[in-house]
Amino acid sequence: MATLAEIRAKLKEQETRSSGNTGGGDNAIYPFWNIKEGETATLRFLPDGDDSNTFFWQERLLIKLPFAGIKGDTDSRPVQVQVPCMEMYGETCPVLSEVRGWFKDKSLEDMGRKYWKKRSYVFQGFVTDNPLKEDSTPENPIRRFIIGPQIFQIIKGALMDPDMNELPTDYTQGVDFRLTKASKGGYADYSTSTWARRERPLDETEYKAIETNGLFNLKDYLPKKPSEVEVGVIKKMFESSVDGEAYDTEKFGQYFRPAGVSAKTGDPVAPSTPKAETPTTTASVETPAQPAPEPVVEKVAEAPATATAESTTNNKAEDILKMIRSRQG
Repeated sequence: MATLAEIRAKLKEQETRSSGNTGGGDNAIYPFWNIKEGETATLRFLPDGDDSNTFFWQERLLIKLPFAGIKGDTDSRPVQVQVPCMEMYGETCPVLSEVRGWFKDKSLEDMGRKYWKKRSYVFQGFVTDNPLKEDSTPENPIRRFIIGPQIFQIIKGALMDPDMNELPTDYTQGVDFRLTKASKGGYADYSTSTWARRERPLDETEYKAIETNGLFNLKDYLPKKPSEVEVGVIKKMFESSVDGEAYDTEKFGQYFRPAGVSAKTGDPVAPSTPKAETPTTTASVETPAQPAPEPVVEKVAEAPATATAESTTNNKAEDILKMIRSRQG
């Protein structure tokens, strides 16, 4: 029978996934975006614990819905709610169904990119060379990585290279991945990241960690599939967002909510609350370096571009929405 601690951990994990924050509330996520410019972290990717997965990663598709603030809070700032894209589950996404047509009109392209799905990829593995001074590291040395499109293209490109004879995740003939952070246009740039040239077998400590802890089933760290009711809520939130309205905690709080906002009142969560929302905010940091409409994972870096788009949206949202719908009709 599970212990109380195990039950609490499981419930916390489920709550985190249900809110769309697949980064998790634990420190198993390695925050590589925090390494300094010019530094390199060496990673060793491992296979998915789910043998049915052809790849050693899972793709996730998320949509960010910006709101003017929190309804009823005159001092609130603009917020974002992150929701799963239904295309991640092979189903029609109510947001993309409407947004897809916007790209046919140049005047709506910026709006379309703003609401387009953001791609990222969940990996797992060891951090064999860590330039970060983390406050705490998990007891299990197998970490999870939230990888954006720029880094993913480097990983994917090497797999298509005929000179790579073995899977990089192979325990005896695999290779490490050197993730290097640079800067381009004021944003983080990881284009100089590369695979190691020499194979490296896992050492005894790494073998023992896999034997002791097992491998994560990466699918478990994707957002749970929204129910029919939740899909309806996503559609209503999207419409409210485009209309330039404030986020309504009473309507949407029990389903999806901005990072750091409680479900019932809309009050900010106290700092002592588990950091379940943090990776959602932090992971976005690498996004601005990626071309739109690829995933954005960090509010800070995204702010300058978003501010202009939001002011335009708030002023003309109602007219734009009417125009878009009339064209679709």
